[in-house]
Amino acid sequence: MKERKQLTRFAWLSIGTAVLTIGLKATAYLLTGSVGLLSDALESGVNLAAALFALMALTIAALPPDEEHAYGHAKAEYFSGGAEGMMILFAAGTIAYSAVPRLFAPQPLEQVGIGLIVSLLAAAANFGTAQILLRAGRRHKSITLTADAHHLLTDVWTSGGVLLGVGAVALTGWQILDPLIAMAVAAQIVYSGVKLVRQAVLGLMDTALPPEEMEKVTAVLAHYHDEKGITHHALRSRESGAQRFISVHVQVPGAWSVQQGHTLLEELERDLRLAVPSVSVFTHLEPIEDPVSWEDIGLQRQDQ
Repeated sequence: MKERKQLTRFAWLSIGTAVLTIGLKATAYLLTGSVGLLSDALESGVNLAAALFALMALTIAALPPDEEHAYGHAKAEYFSGGAEGMMILFAAGTIAYSAVPRLFAPQPLEQVGIGLIVSLLAAAANFGTAQILLRAGRRHKSITLTADAHHLLTDVWTSGGVLLGVGAVALTGWQILDPLIAMAVAAQIVYSGVKLVRQAVLGLMDTALPPEEMEKVTAVLAHYHDEKGITHHALRSRESGAQRFISVHVQVPGAWSVQQGHTLLEELERDLRLAVPSVSVFTHLEPIEDPVSWEDIGLQRQDQ
């Protein structure tokens, strides 16, 4: 739990980077008058709001289980991802609203060289922070940090597109390229926002573990089937932030003692935890000869 609390320092890094890049990109927009650079600055504003949500979500997710939340507070991270996705979609609408008038009345850009340099510095800051957050998110299985990292990386690629557009205007003199690039940026941001919202919804809907992890689970169970002669059913899994949950019914010979069954389940749960990191395992022991054991395969058992 202490380790989860320390993740907030990465959120503070993201907040600091967002404040820095907003200042740099706003300066670039004021120098050039580029609506593309304005869209880039607005996207960094979303980064700041997202980083603040990430800080709040990580703080809540690190709270220990209590009487009302016996499984912990890890799902708080999904609210951060969903909120970030909605803010991204709002930013995309704002960008498109700013760019459309320029399509019909293009305006010349000023001090392009200085604006490009300032924007490049902001992109470099975002890229460096994104790499740090991405490594931390993967290492600690944090959806919030991983989402924030991918958002920052999207901002980097977006900045690259905007810089390309501004440079193209400077080289060709075609002012319409600036709003066209801004519209392309808006489309990219919509894609990123929808992806984050979808990820958050799937998490809140108790989505099963990824196929590659479930393959490890079934491999462990297959080993026990071959070596111990036991069977299983009602295998289920779900994710809750960084925490993973697996439940399974294990069937053993009815002649076994309680101690034998308990020892087997302890070994099985240990091996499952080794195969899948950050997993909580719930097992249910049943006699293999009893036909009633097969009546609770469904998620909701209906007794007659």
